[in-house]
Amino acid sequence: MCGIVALYSSSPVNQRLYDALLLLQHRGQDAAGICTVDGRTFHMHKAMGLVRDVFRTRNMRDLLGNCGIGQVRYPTQGNAGSNNESQPFYVNAPYGLVMAHNGNLTNAETLLWELYDHDRRHINTTSDSEVLLNVFANELQLATQGKHLDEDCLFDAIKSMHKRLKGSYAVVCMISGHGLVAFRDPHGLRPLCIGTNTAEDGTTEYMVASESVALEGSEFKLLRDVEPGEAIWIDEKGNFHSRQCAEDVNMAPCIFEYVYLARPDSTIDGISVYAARLRLGEKLAEEIKKTIPLDEIDVVMPIPDSSRPAAAQLAKVLGLEYREGFIKNRYVGRTFIMPGQAIRKKSVRQKLNAMPVEFKDKRVLLVDDSIVRGTTITEIVKMARQSGARKVYVASGAPPVRFPNVYGIDMPTTNELIAGNGKDVESIRKEIGADALVYQTIEGMREAVGGLNPAVPDFDCSCFDGRYVTGDVSPAYLNFIEGQRKAAKEAKKKAEKEAEKEE
Repeated sequence: MCGIVALYSSSPVNQRLYDALLLLQHRGQDAAGICTVDGRTFHMHKAMGLVRDVFRTRNMRDLLGNCGIGQVRYPTQGNAGSNNESQPFYVNAPYGLVMAHNGNLTNAETLLWELYDHDRRHINTTSDSEVLLNVFANELQLATQGKHLDEDCLFDAIKSMHKRLKGSYAVVCMISGHGLVAFRDPHGLRPLCIGTNTAEDGTTEYMVASESVALEGSEFKLLRDVEPGEAIWIDEKGNFHSRQCAEDVNMAPCIFEYVYLARPDSTIDGISVYAARLRLGEKLAEEIKKTIPLDEIDVVMPIPDSSRPAAAQLAKVLGLEYREGFIKNRYVGRTFIMPGQAIRKKSVRQKLNAMPVEFKDKRVLLVDDSIVRGTTITEIVKMARQSGARKVYVASGAPPVRFPNVYGIDMPTTNELIAGNGKDVESIRKEIGADALVYQTIEGMREAVGGLNPAVPDFDCSCFDGRYVTGDVSPAYLNFIEGQRKAAKEAKKKAEKEAEKEE
């Protein structure tokens, strides 16, 4: 999960790209980058950290030009601690390409060797995004041999690229001297939308972004979502072109976007994220009725922030009192992507503070959007009890997370998931220390989200049901990912020990 944005305008784009990235900051706090183009010259600045920390006045002044792209990075594949893997990525041929990518390629290792052995291209990082850039560059070079770059050449290159790539990818790219390109994988796993605005000189400006909130916050009108497999080209003269470039399209956006990842004020593939979360609360209320006597619940409380709509709607449906029992420190990052269990446990206490006046002598139903490792909810249950709660019930707006996510969300391996390896709900309840635990059903989740737009035929629910929509994720691949994760952990421990010795 990363956030990407692209802007084509008749005026400087540096400040508006910065502002758009701020609106997408929730999608990645690891690194940020912007690249603009002035004539045929690219200007880029990127670094580790939040948007507000990466860019200073001197950096912004250097980002010249009326077209640009940006990204906020969340580490999924590659070396999360390396500044070299911040995006956008650049390659000089053909023409000069700069790209930002949200998603994760599941065949990156195969492509890496193909690029070196067959295409004679060198990859200098461990990022699958650099692999993707070079696959596109190679196909574009082949498509334009002996020709000038035109609409057919560009879309033929993207069509050939789709045949080679597996996994999830929403992409924005600049081609020096030839404009702005955006495309989405054939399943539409990661979101991408496009908007327009009329500039002061009367020309049409275009913005492409991961979420509609970035467009609306930049005073652009949402035009539509980029369709799965579709490519869009705004050429150097500002002309808009689009074409379906994938032969086998099967729309199945990631349902976790609606459960947790996206901002509630966004609309993705015609579905309001806020409305989806309200409906998730309604469906969860049905499961509560089956499990906990309603007269045993005094109050419903959300675990801030993304569970608020579901918790409020659940309380309304059940006729229960809704209260805010936790105050959130907004300057602490998301705990499930933080390295190390000890750090995550400490971060929960830094992130949330319980108000004893709301818990004392009450039987409390805590509503969370999802439970991944279980670290956060275990600490929260303890906090509720320490604040005086008589009983603590827990309800999850999402089903048990039982399988790794391989499409761009850094969810852990099966052994690290609290519901992994088929662990039953009662065992999980005991582990987190709750008096009762209720999960959303997969069917309820699908109905809640899918019912808002029947035109979306399917969703990727792989972290809940183990069905990977790209069809290429095997047990061997999942074992490979787990091995990579273990190796990375061991390398980190070794580096930490060596650093201690030096001190």
